[in-house]
Amino acid sequence: MNPEQLIAKYYAGNPPLHALLLEHSRLVAAKALAVAERHPELQLDTDFLREAAMLHDIGIFLTDAPGIHCHGTEHYLRHGLLGAELLRREGLPRHARVAERHTGTGLTAEQITSRALPLPVADYLPETLEEQVICYADKFFSKSKGTSASNAENPLAEKPLERVVQSLAKFGSADKFLAWHERFQ
Repeated sequence: MNPEQLIAKYYAGNPPLHALLLEHSRLVAAKALAVAERHPELQLDTDFLREAAMLHDIGIFLTDAPGIHCHGTEHYLRHGLLGAELLRREGLPRHARVAERHTGTGLTAEQITSRALPLPVADYLPETLEEQVICYADKFFSKSKGTSASNAENPLAEKPLERVVQSLAKFGSADKFLAWHERFQ
């Protein structure tokens, strides 16, 4: 399976978003594969890791996020779920699980309910090591311009650990991320 071809199938009509998604996904895949290389004892499926990292954000084109060239109608928070639906239709259920479980450090039904998030109430938590590694790697890369000087110049620049932790602390998921960092770094 060639993830770049699958991305092209859905993004051919939006070259700026296609380029942004490919670059972001390649960075996430490279970071995830670096974890696999550093930790052979984890016995990660590197072919799957690369494919799923490339496809984790495939649903963003369906969302309304004009700042990153997304001109769909759905709330951006739904991109993982939308991507998972698309990947299941493509016959990729394992890849779909990565897409639907990579938001933050995963979302619980309780978080969805208490914060009135625009998602069906369920747990969307990364369970397998591959799901966790991709979720971890994704937190280091944004697709939009941030407020720091380095990110404003290059929105795809890797975020420093401190900034990742700070952004996750607002949602109460920094501890989980730091545990992953201890394990995967």
